Amino acid sequence: MRSTRTSVATGRGRRSVLAATGLVAALALTATACGGSQDSASDRPDATTSQAADTGDGKAEVPAGLADRLKEHGIDAEQWKDGGWKDWDKDKWLSEAKDFVNPVIEGLWKPERMKSAKEADKTISTKDASADQGVSDPDPAPVEATAEKTPYHDHAAAVGKVFFDGPQGAMVCSGTVVKDVNHPGRSNLVWTAGHCVHAGGDGGWYRNIVFVPAYNDLGKSEAELGNANSVEIAPYGNWWADWASTSNGWIKGGSETGGAGAAYDYAVLHVKPEQGAKSLEETVGAALDVDFTAPSATESGQMGAWGYPAAPPYNGLKMFKCIDRPGRFSLSPSLPTMYRIGCSMTGGSSGGGWFRVVDGETRLVSNTSIGPADNTWLAGPQLGRDAESLYQNMSKTYGGR
Repeated sequence: MRSTRTSVATGRGRRSVLAATGLVAALALTATACGGSQDSASDRPDATTSQAADTGDGKAEVPAGLADRLKEHGIDAEQWKDGGWKDWDKDKWLSEAKDFVNPVIEGLWKPERMKSAKEADKTISTKDASADQGVSDPDPAPVEATAEKTPYHDHAAAVGKVFFDGPQGAMVCSGTVVKDVNHPGRSNLVWTAGHCVHAGGDGGWYRNIVFVPAYNDLGKSEAELGNANSVEIAPYGNWWADWASTSNGWIKGGSETGGAGAAYDYAVLHVKPEQGAKSLEETVGAALDVDFTAPSATESGQMGAWGYPAAPPYNGLKMFKCIDRPGRFSLSPSLPTMYRIGCSMTGGSSGGGWFRVVDGETRLVSNTSIGPADNTWLAGPQLGRDAESLYQNMSKTYGGR
């Protein structure tokens, strides 16, 4: 979600953040059920699940079949760990779902490198939004993001940051630990945005993708983190994505401004610890169910968006949230309708989960995808049948590994 370029939102006054005590309190709970779904997306999730490198001692150990695939692209798998991943030549930037590779490079994501990562941002341009007239609800009134209480592991344990490398350098998004229905209590799944793992139609898979739950758990300032160690920054360690899935809709239709792929801008990561053996859910102590019922904006009730905004006036070090009643947002009559809420969070919050309370339990219902240049609102995709199929395929095929 970008905070620059052309704005299409014209805020109609400022709205105070709603209390939503139940939403905040339920965030630490572990919900249990996944619902049915409705979604008109045309992407085929089973075609978007990707094999990553098999890792052991920090060396790039690429499965033979994938190593051969890399070799076809002129990539020496053995040189990857030693800096070969920095080659962003278009012919070597792998884009197809089956080409994803993300071997562990132990020690790469040190505290200073994390702090230097720039927001992975998306702007919705005036051209993108022109088709929504007569389809979308009016722009929501701005909602000022509020800082999450610390320590984060007591209030939003499932939320964290997603770091990765792109052609422009180290980048950052947000993400959420979600339950693995086929491996209860032992989930290694993280929900984020498609544009946090893949550049879309004009690019390929990003590299060195890592999830850091409860980043900067105590919400320390930049000055206080001047000499911070890894435990202060990453209290639960670094979790490398060894498998990844995003939608064909994003891979083929995504762009720097979101484009037609924004309505399909979601992704699931399967992660493993840089060090240790316990599952992510066991380590963090929390994971959320994903709500695939795709409720309409008018029926969904309040939603809350959580994330780590990194573009000014934020600096990416602290977790924030916005709570609002969503409206409808459509880029085109031919694309699925998205949710939209008022929120001042900027780039870096991309991929952060949107939550709502169902029967007293907090469930993830969307993720931050796009927003306007004046940072008055956020929009996220509805998660229906195709998103659920992508999730189920990831769980059944790679969960438990």
